Amino acid sequence: MENQPTIVVIIPALNEEDSIGKVVNEIPKDNVLAILVCNNGSSDQTEEVAKKAGAIVLNEPKPGYGWACLKGMDYVSKMEAKPEIIVFIDGDYSDYPAELTNVVAPIIHQQIDLVIGSRALGAKEKGSMTFPQRFGNWLATRLMRVFYRVRYTDLGPFRAIKYSKLCQLNMQDKTYGWTIEMQLKAAKHKLTYTEVPVNYKKRIGVSKVSGTIKGTIMAGYKIIFAIFKYL
Repeated sequence: MENQPTIVVIIPALNEEDSIGKVVNEIPKDNVLAILVCNNGSSDQTEEVAKKAGAIVLNEPKPGYGWACLKGMDYVSKMEAKPEIIVFIDGDYSDYPAELTNVVAPIIHQQIDLVIGSRALGAKEKGSMTFPQRFGNWLATRLMRVFYRVRYTDLGPFRAIKYSKLCQLNMQDKTYGWTIEMQLKAAKHKLTYTEVPVNYKKRIGVSKVSGTIKGTIMAGYKIIFAIFKYL
């Protein structure tokens, strides 16, 4: 893939020792400058497993998905050779890392700014998405259509964005609202966007968001709050 855009992969991770090695190992390495595992206060062997698989591990003790992503972005900002594309993927092995090639393709071939890997458009293993996840996506994407005139089917964590455009968004959310903040700010900045189907399977371990009552409530609150915050 000579002369193709360079990529950095950011993986937020919390207690993913059983899955993080699989995620890192299965990411296509063509033109990938670095795989950053942002260890968000894990109490297990996530850090050791990720390093063994070849990732750079960044420790972010402040709890929150957004904090972990921001840690990765801070690292990228200090790299001598900046990537042209940033890919985000979860560390729980619910996505198929090999599909990274499909997720970045619209950026490489069509100069799209933001690509969302849509689980709604792909094949989902039975039980891989909880009812709160499905309902949250349904509500958020419809509100975004009404208020922002953008058409998404998912807030999927597997996504790619041009690094220069990501910097323009000035991402701020520290916890559950990271994904929707990116999509709403992309709409406000009039970035070009598209979705590609991604397949989805049951995660390894317990979800920190949809797997808890608190996480479900807070994620729902963040979605509603963000919709109106960025209008």
